[in-house]
Amino acid sequence: MAVIHVKDQGGVTTTRDPHYIGVAYHVLEIAAVVAAALLLAGSVRSGWLLAAGVAAGPLLGYVLSRGPGLPHYTDDIGNWTEPLGLVSLAVEGALLLLSVPLLVRSLLHRRTL
Repeated sequence: MAVIHVKDQGGVTTTRDPHYIGVAYHVLEIAAVVAAALLLAGSVRSGWLLAAGVAAGPLLGYVLSRGPGLPHYTDDIGNWTEPLGLVSLAVEGALLLLSVPLLVRSLLHRRTL
C-alpha cells in the first residue's frame, strides 16, 4: 500500500499539494511500514490495529476527495475511476477485510506464554 501512495504522490521526496495532503501521504506510508514491521515482529494487536487504520484512512480520504472534495483540494472531485485509485481501493479494502477480524480475534484470545 505504501508503494501505491508513493507512486501516486510522485516519489518519496515529493509532497503533494496542498501541504496537509502531502503530509498525510507521508504519515500513511510510514504507518504502513510500521504496521508491517509490528506484525513481522509478533506484535499482533498493535500491528493489526495500525493496519486497520492504515486501510480505513485512505478509504475515507478517497471518498471525501472524490465526493465533496477537501479544503484546497478539489482536483479529484468526480474522478472515481482513476486506475491507481482503484488499485489502492482494492488493496485497502482487502487489508481492512483481513485486519479487522484478526484484530478482534487477537483481542478475544489472549496469548499464553
